[in-house]
Amino acid sequence: MEKLRSNGTNFIRCIKPNSKMVDQQFDGNLSLMQLKCSGMTNVLELMEYGYPSRTSFNELHSMYKQYLPKELSMLSPKQFCESMLHALKLHDKDFKFGVTKVFFRPGKFAEFDSIMKSDTENLKAIVNQVKKWLVRARWIKAQFCALTVIKMKNLITYRNKQLIVVQKVVRGYIVRKKHGPRINTLRNIKKLNSNLAQIEQSAQQLKKDKDSVRNDINNLKTQFDAAIDRIKKDEKIDKATAENLYKSLSDKVNQQMTALQKKIQEQKIAEEQERLRKLQEEMERQRKLKEEEERRLREEEENRRLKAEMEARRKIEEEERRKQEEADRLLAKKLQEQHAKEEEEQRRIQEQEDQEKQDRELALRLAQESNGSIEESPPMIRKSEAHRNHQATMANSKYDLSKWKYSELRDTINTSCDIDLLEACRHEFHRRLKVYHAWKAKNRKRTIMDENERAPRSVMESAVKTPQRSVAQKPVLDNNSQRFFRIPFQRPGSDQSRRGWWYAHFDGQYVARQMELHPDKPPILLVSGKDDMQMCELSLEETGLTRKRGAEILENEFNKEWEKNGGSKYVRPADRK
Repeated sequence: MEKLRSNGTNFIRCIKPNSKMVDQQFDGNLSLMQLKCSGMTNVLELMEYGYPSRTSFNELHSMYKQYLPKELSMLSPKQFCESMLHALKLHDKDFKFGVTKVFFRPGKFAEFDSIMKSDTENLKAIVNQVKKWLVRARWIKAQFCALTVIKMKNLITYRNKQLIVVQKVVRGYIVRKKHGPRINTLRNIKKLNSNLAQIEQSAQQLKKDKDSVRNDINNLKTQFDAAIDRIKKDEKIDKATAENLYKSLSDKVNQQMTALQKKIQEQKIAEEQERLRKLQEEMERQRKLKEEEERRLREEEENRRLKAEMEARRKIEEEERRKQEEADRLLAKKLQEQHAKEEEEQRRIQEQEDQEKQDRELALRLAQESNGSIEESPPMIRKSEAHRNHQATMANSKYDLSKWKYSELRDTINTSCDIDLLEACRHEFHRRLKVYHAWKAKNRKRTIMDENERAPRSVMESAVKTPQRSVAQKPVLDNNSQRFFRIPFQRPGSDQSRRGWWYAHFDGQYVARQMELHPDKPPILLVSGKDDMQMCELSLEETGLTRKRGAEILENEFNKEWEKNGGSKYVRPADRK
């Protein structure tokens, strides 16, 4: 154990020659595999490519000192080794110098050793080569020293110049560090001016609020100038303050830019909406024009059809009227014959009554002379023609309205749903109007018609010529039809060139609305129930308007003029509550 402790411990790796564990048997593959697994082959490869032989300078010098002459033995170990190896012209890759040792490739140290231990003559040649190498090495070192001195001098000069550059750079760095935030802030603010120019250029696109945007831009320019003056004058301003100042200005510019872009976008949207609205209005106008044209064509077609129907109806009514007049003439002839017979009968009855009266007077006188008495016979009662006509009318009439008041007639016309009673009230009402206007014309002297003339003179003259019909006679025209007429109208004594128009709406046989239009006077609109005393009281048959060609118009034409001149919508009495 003492021996082991003195020598130190070593680890020995054993190689198993065979797997059977017998002697005198060697398995090469098994041994090679063990060497590879232990890493021995890799170590050998490294040693082959490396410098496995090594020795120190002192050992090498002491080993060959006895073989060297005095001038070489006096060299230092490291210098000796360098001079010997270079003098022997060994390749640089065959050896390497360390700090205290020299390293050889495999086999090179043995070659060096054989050279050093060769004969004396060969050793003299080696010594001469070493001397030459030492001279050349010293001369190279002298040149290197001179060159090094020159380089040192140039380096000192270069460093002096670079020192000035360093001082300049340092002073510049100090200045930039001190005033850099101000300079950067000024540079950034100048960049913001270009953004302001873009904002001002974009503001030219606005159509509204252009002045307010220009004022905001001017205010921002004023703030920029104030910020630049403050940064230039205040040398002690810190970086945070400068950055906050720039940030506030940048935020204002961004806000202004955002607001301007929003306004431009809203303006574009408004313009687009306006364009679309105009386009829609144009399309709507075209559609309405087309619909209006179609409606006008339909109305024209409908008007032509209605006018054709009116003309056909007028011809039918004219034919019926002609037949009615023929029947009236025959009836008048019969009535004349009957009237002649009645007159003859009346004359005979009158003669009989006169004879009876004479006989009675004679009998009375004879009775007075003979003091006798005579029985009186009742006188014969004669019925007048008017009384007979009235009785016939009352017999044929369902209602007796002769004793009704005007208010009762008007309320019945406005509220009643009985068609027969309503028609009877209207006949009685217009009969009374005729009597009133006849009395008024008889008791009032006038040379010309007054301003509130009830109807044109041609209508009034046609009524005089039209034969009167009793209520019992059936009219030619329908009592429930709505008829509209228009004829020229001129006041007596007025200018012949200023002719007006008279419009009449007949609800059945009588006027429901009438209107007078004059170029130099306001229109006169009259409605039944309110203006009866100024309206035409004649029936449709009496006016003779149906016999005038072109006098009848359509309902929409009358209503158009009526509403144009301020008239309200008409409601028939039968439809009123």
